Order: sequence, then C-alpha cells, then structure tokens
Amino acid sequence: MFGRMIRGTLFRQWKKMLMIAFTIALGASLASAMLSVMLDVGDKVNQELKTYGANITVVPKDASVLNDLYEVEGGSSGIYLREDELGKIKTIFWAFNIVDYAPFINVDAQLDDGSDVTVVGSWFNHHMDLPTGESLDAGVASMRSWWELEEGSWLDEQASGDSAMEAMVGTALAQKEGLKVGSTLNLKGSSADLSLKVKGIYDAGGEEDSQIYVPLNTAQSLADLDGKIDSIEVSALTTPDNELARKADKEGTSSLSVAQFETWYCTAYASSICYQIQEVITDSVASPVRQVANSEGEILNKTQLLMILITILSLIGAALGICNLVTASVMERSQEIGLMKAIGANNSAISLLVLTEIFITAIIGGFAGFFAGFGFAQIIGRSVFGSAITMRPMVIPIVAVLVVIVTLIGCIPAIRMMLRLRPTEVLHGK
Repeated sequence: MFGRMIRGTLFRQWKKMLMIAFTIALGASLASAMLSVMLDVGDKVNQELKTYGANITVVPKDASVLNDLYEVEGGSSGIYLREDELGKIKTIFWAFNIVDYAPFINVDAQLDDGSDVTVVGSWFNHHMDLPTGESLDAGVASMRSWWELEEGSWLDEQASGDSAMEAMVGTALAQKEGLKVGSTLNLKGSSADLSLKVKGIYDAGGEEDSQIYVPLNTAQSLADLDGKIDSIEVSALTTPDNELARKADKEGTSSLSVAQFETWYCTAYASSICYQIQEVITDSVASPVRQVANSEGEILNKTQLLMILITILSLIGAALGICNLVTASVMERSQEIGLMKAIGANNSAISLLVLTEIFITAIIGGFAGFFAGFGFAQIIGRSVFGSAITMRPMVIPIVAVLVVIVTLIGCIPAIRMMLRLRPTEVLHGK
C-alpha cells in the first residue's frame, strides 16, 4: 500500500516532482562543480603563479650574513654555492613540488668601448639527469616567461650548434650599443675574452634590460669560476602558511614539538621546502620570496572562499525552490492528507510518506546534478586553467550530504503546514 501510494503520487504529480528534481539537480551540479574546482584549484593556481617567477631563493650562508649586515651580494664577496649539487634539489621530500629552478652567477665584463656590463650566467632550457634516475628540463626560459622578446629567440642549450657562444641582450643595452640579432658582442672578463653572437633581445622591464644573459658555463669562464654559482631561484608549489608555519618561521624549528615538527616538515609550506633545500645544498640559506608566497596564499584563500560562497548561495536557492514546490504540492493534496488523517493515519506516517516521495525525487536529481556538475568543472578547468579538473572521491559523499540537508530544510515548512491540517476543516472545504 505504501509503495502504491508513493508510485501514484510520483505519476500523478510528475510535473511538480520533475521541477523538484530539476531544482535539486541544479543545486547539486553547482555544488559538485565548485567543490571539485575548489579541491583542485590549489595546484592549478600555484601552477599559474609559477609562470611569474620563483618563490624561493637560495644563496650561500656566509653571503647571506654579509648581505644582512652590509648589504653585500654573494657574488661580490667571493662566496659561492656548488654547481654539482644542483641535482640534489630534486631529491628532497617535496621534490615533486619543485616545478622549476635555475642557478645564477653574475660576473663583471667590459665591452669594446670600455664600458662595464654585468653578465649573468644561467640555464635556459638545461637538460639534466637527476640522482633519482629522472630527467629535468629547467631554466629561465620558463621562469622568465613574462619577458618579451623584441627580436630573435631564447637560447636553446639542447639544439645543435654552439649555444655557449651565444648571448641574449636587454633592450636598454642593445639600444645603447646599437646591437641587433646576429651582432657580435666582444666581452673582456677577468680571466678570458669572448666573442658572442646576439641570439635574442629581451624586454624584462627592470635592471635586467641593461644586462647580458649567457649560458652558465660561458659566464663562469669569463671569471674562472668553473663549478661555482651565486644563487639559485626555485619555483615550488606551496601550501599557504598557517599558525604552525608562522611559528616555525618566527621562532625557529627548535620551538616545535616532535609532532609539530613532523607535521610542518611533511607539509608543503614554503618554509619547510626551504629547510629541506638547505639540508641538501652545502652551506646555503634558502628563503621564500615573501611577496610572492604571501600573494599565492591570499589568492588561493580568496579563490576558495569565492567557491564556498557560490556553493552556499546555490544551495540556499535550491532549498527555497524545494520549499515552494513541496508546499504547493502539499496544498494541492490537502484533502487527500485530511482523508488519511480522518481514517487513522498519524502525523509520522504521513510525514514519512511525503519525505519518501521527495527523497526519491532528490536522489534522481542529485545523481543527475553530480555528473552535470563534474562536466561544468571540466569546462571551468579547460577554459580558466587549460587543464582538466581531477575528480576527487570525497566530493561524492559531501554532495550527497548537502543534497540531504538541503532537501530536509526545503521540506520543513511544508511538513509543518501538513501537521497543522485538521481533517474536518479540509474535508469541508474550509
């Protein structure tokens, strides 16, 4: 009998039930889409922000002390890091969070006219085989993606030809010296003289526009600094700082308990990644670029907050829609409900009947809404981040719970009205 009554209501009021299912599907689709994006947006936002430069710098420990005391840069103090340890950065606990990195060395040189110029040696698209058996292509070509090439192209260390005898020149220096792509650039260093061919002219919008960028070994040969580097810039995917990270940063790791240290070490905070880099690079100090790290955290938090607000508002809208539709359904069936009460049905049985009908509809709507929402999430991922959104299993139970809660909230006014119905008044048309 109970099943027949439910089936009869679903077929008799199929239009209203379809509208209820559609309302729930709409709320579930928005919730599942926003939750899927929110749970995956951290890596996507970090990947996008990594195109705007490094968020960790590594310098020699003694040079860092001199810089703090006298504002002397590491290269000018004669203190260097070891080039042969660069591969160790990809062996730390958070190795997979290291997106890109590049070494730098600054040397002084003279041009033909006797003017001084800073020559920066680095990787461009350097290929290296790591101690883990993996390989990596890293360098400034990806870390300086916002630079505009006015002429020519990036140096290509992997192309056939002698890229060691090529250079990239900033726009300010090129304009001053009348250099173009293909021009010969004569450099006189403290240990060697080199003639380089201009491969590209870039506009960085800063002091780099007055500098010359060359492969790392080329700059080292100018000053007889083989195997030495001034600094390393690292782009890493990081987790926004919380109280634990701020405590470790402000008071030091010695202030953390064993459990706190393990939690901090095994979380991708910028400070914990810096700590691990210092463990593998001899006599180094790694520090986050605070403006970049803080901006990443703020952008990520605001993005996730926006997703949560959209989810809440969509669920409120769904609850209001369910409330109106269920209330209208109960009003249409007031005589039927009054008759059931008159022949002995109690409020619990009638409430169970109505709720069962609504929840059957909610299951259908929620099921359809979940898959529609996952499709919306893919559209968002492709259009905004250029990549697919990963399906997180935890979204399924969260959406299911939200659908149940929203459905119950939407049914409360209708159930209260139904409980107040008096059979004598309803059956007499009052």
